[in-house]
Amino acid sequence: MKHATAAEVDLGALRANFRVIEGLVRGRAGPPGGGAPPGIIAVVKANAYGHGALPVGLALEEAGATMLACADIEEGMALRESGIRLPILVFGALSVSDLGGLFTHDLTPTISTPSAGRALQKAAAARGARLHCHLKVDTGMNRLGFRFDNLTRTVAEVATHEHLVVDAVYTHFATADDPDDPFFGEQRLRFDRAAGALAALGVRPAPRHAANSAALLRDERVWYDFVRPGLLLYGIVPAPLASTLPLRPVLTLRSRLVAVKGLRPGEGVGYGLTWRADAPRTLGVVPAGYADGLDRRLAGRGWVLVRGVRAPIVGAVSMDSLTIDVTGLEVAPGDEVMILGEQHGARIDAREMAATIGTVPYEILCRLGSRIQRVYTDRGIEDR
Repeated sequence: MKHATAAEVDLGALRANFRVIEGLVRGRAGPPGGGAPPGIIAVVKANAYGHGALPVGLALEEAGATMLACADIEEGMALRESGIRLPILVFGALSVSDLGGLFTHDLTPTISTPSAGRALQKAAAARGARLHCHLKVDTGMNRLGFRFDNLTRTVAEVATHEHLVVDAVYTHFATADDPDDPFFGEQRLRFDRAAGALAALGVRPAPRHAANSAALLRDERVWYDFVRPGLLLYGIVPAPLASTLPLRPVLTLRSRLVAVKGLRPGEGVGYGLTWRADAPRTLGVVPAGYADGLDRRLAGRGWVLVRGVRAPIVGAVSMDSLTIDVTGLEVAPGDEVMILGEQHGARIDAREMAATIGTVPYEILCRLGSRIQRVYTDRGIEDR
């Protein structure tokens, strides 16, 4: 590792997680009405949730993903330029994008508004092309998508245009990770009804997909023709859901102590001196801070591992460093500090860190900074 703080991304664990998900969905006889088990659209948006979209995308292609999914055209172009041959679905809105990349890089856009449909029609007609796309239905999240109860007025133009081919229809659940919220079931029913309305408009046969990681775990009725795992691929179960799936965290974040020093009673540490020693204490300095994506709310709440022992983060999290209380531990500069991962049988993962500061594990992973070196390994290669 060239830097003191680095993330190890285990592509072997990633492929193993993919196989676990694949085994789960293949265990069902098939979607309602028969047919093959659902395919897997692997979500690699936001730099593959901080893991590195290009090596992750190539590993998922090798593992057998049906399609990759990203947030915008630029992400899709980068994937294609890395050598990805799989179909690539672009989730995001197209109104402020240069549509040329869809054609030059063979990307599959999402049509989620009438204006996006018209823009794609015009661009495809100008090139004499037939553009394959997915159509998004808004079943109640109220972000992107054609309203489920207004499809006859908004979708007809898209469905009948000679230059557009609707390959699939999808929606997104607002409360899939809340097992007590009945709105999940309402969205499922709305999507099922929308499929009938779309068929009457000429969008048929229309393969469907709706299940992100949480929905995939929660209800196999929403697996439809494809599932869309994101967080599960990276070895984390969306909170507060639980699962017995044998998933393995893909990313490990570690650093090293760069200094060890003593504090006398009453002395403080860091900006604002927000933490003061109540007795003689020993502190360690770790060269990782909020510029690397570590949240300032970890101060006084979060932990790291040193020699397999939990050491609390004390004082403010600075731009480039944090301080930890290592009193009673035999430590020295150069010792490994595990920020996310396992060390001597003890573990801190993104789900725990997220709960500590009141956020979601997606944010913990996605905000890991660009100056954190990603080191790619294949420790799971024996499982291939």
